[in-house]
Amino acid sequence: MPRLNVIILTQESGDLTVALWADVPAARQQFYANPNAKSAWVGATTTDNTNLQNGSVVEQVTTQRVPAGAGIGQIENFLQNLWQNYQNSINTANPWLHYGSTWDGTTWVLVTVA
Repeated sequence: MPRLNVIILTQESGDLTVALWADVPAARQQFYANPNAKSAWVGATTTDNTNLQNGSVVEQVTTQRVPAGAGIGQIENFLQNLWQNYQNSINTANPWLHYGSTWDGTTWVLVTVA
């Protein structure tokens, strides 16, 4: 699990730039692994960056418009929903479902990546 879910990076002219951290299902971590990964947040710990590098956590940086007059509670709720949608997309999107399946001209060996 990521140590944090939402990190506000900048806020200007009604736009919030945030980093979202999501947990990656174990069977798909190899596809998210990147030995050069480093969080956009300068406050990320060595462990945070290691988790991004080994693929157990994935980061998305996005900029969102904050509705004029929104209070901090509304902004917090909006960002929590934004994170939940991101986590749900990581959990459900699986373009590697049959990654590594092979056919040798006679027989298929079908692999399923959960």
